[in-house]
Amino acid sequence: MAAIFDDILAAGVRKGQIPARTQAARDWFREKARQQRSAAVYPDNIIKTSDNRKSQALIGRMYHFKYEPKGAKDLPYYDRFPLIFMVGVAPGGFHGINLHYLPPQLRAKLMDALYDITNNTKYDESTKLKVTYDVLNSASRFRFFKPTFKHYLNSQVRSKFIEINSTEWDTALFLPTERFQKAKKTKVWADSRKRI
Repeated sequence: MAAIFDDILAAGVRKGQIPARTQAARDWFREKARQQRSAAVYPDNIIKTSDNRKSQALIGRMYHFKYEPKGAKDLPYYDRFPLIFMVGVAPGGFHGINLHYLPPQLRAKLMDALYDITNNTKYDESTKLKVTYDVLNSASRFRFFKPTFKHYLNSQVRSKFIEINSTEWDTALFLPTERFQKAKKTKVWADSRKRI
């Protein structure tokens, strides 16, 4: 996955040049990521080329992974390549916020709110969210999380976790990596808007 982000960053902004948390830097990342939406970004390529493959995921970090839900035939739709923030342990697996369930504009709004609950302002490999379900459910600024909150089973994870560094969170938001099954993303996003 690093190669995809390197292409986006090649236009001039590198780590340390502009603090990742500034609005200018976030806007720059988001614009570059929007431009990449037309590029072919395939989950299998991301998994094969990533240097950030992990066997286990940590709370507060962002990850991509392949997933095949149990009882998929009974679900109205699902994402085979979630982009999540790990929220916590759940029976048989974990809870995550799958950002793909929101249209890009609402992803950005949720991400702006989530930046307020990071553990530090370094925006490097040590940065993570201090996130729990109670924190998300307690404030109106996080209201966009509701359609994104999912329970994933460990037995249904089909790849290693690809960790996304905090400097690349904004970029990852806009890459076209969602792989919804049984429904188009426009249908998923319309349903999510109704739930908010």
